[in-house]
Amino acid sequence: MSVGNRIFLERELPDLKVMEGFKNLHTANVADTMERLPALSSEIKLISSPKKETMVGAALTVKVRPGDNLMLHKALNMAGPNDVIIVSNDGDRTHSLMGEIMTVFAHYSKKVAGVVLDAPIRDLDELSKMDMFLYATGSTPGGPYKQGPGEINVPISIGNVAVMPGDIVLGDRDGVIIIPREDASQILEESTKYAEFDAGKVVAAKNGTANRQWVEDTLEKIKTEIISGKYNG
Repeated sequence: MSVGNRIFLERELPDLKVMEGFKNLHTANVADTMERLPALSSEIKLISSPKKETMVGAALTVKVRPGDNLMLHKALNMAGPNDVIIVSNDGDRTHSLMGEIMTVFAHYSKKVAGVVLDAPIRDLDELSKMDMFLYATGSTPGGPYKQGPGEINVPISIGNVAVMPGDIVLGDRDGVIIIPREDASQILEESTKYAEFDAGKVVAAKNGTANRQWVEDTLEKIKTEIISGKYNG
């Protein structure tokens, strides 16, 4: 087996009903129930203009050599409607990994749920208008190489978060989070309850009934000095 230059055609997939249950949830609510740890770096942001509010799909993981998109092309050939293609690029920002042609193919021919790149794209004018979920770090006219090597459907790290093949990838305009496949059912249950609780806090913030005592209690707990007077240098 050639580690670093291999493609696994199969992966464990999440329960479809559980995965679809996340479609009505915001990434922020789900992240809060996961101790605020599953969010990709804010450097990876929404580039396109989807009409839907939420992207959700099973991670089709891709590990590429910096600035090379051969394995991304292969992943596009493998992908389907419930997949989010998510690409580790070792933080390279000098070459784009996708442009208009690949993105149009991903959206219209393969109908993928979304694409998440640890890399720039190019053809920004066109891609920024597309009705799909495309996340990237920015744009550059510099195109990619197509030589490999790389890997597909192996564990990757992107945006400071580990991703396993088949994990649930949830995205919205705030960004992207990763939901471990094996924990997804429990996280969905907890996130649904938390979303209802959070909605109640928004209502309280609007009507003036929000309880802000926790701020004072926390300051007292950490022994913050409260001074009645001005700072004089």
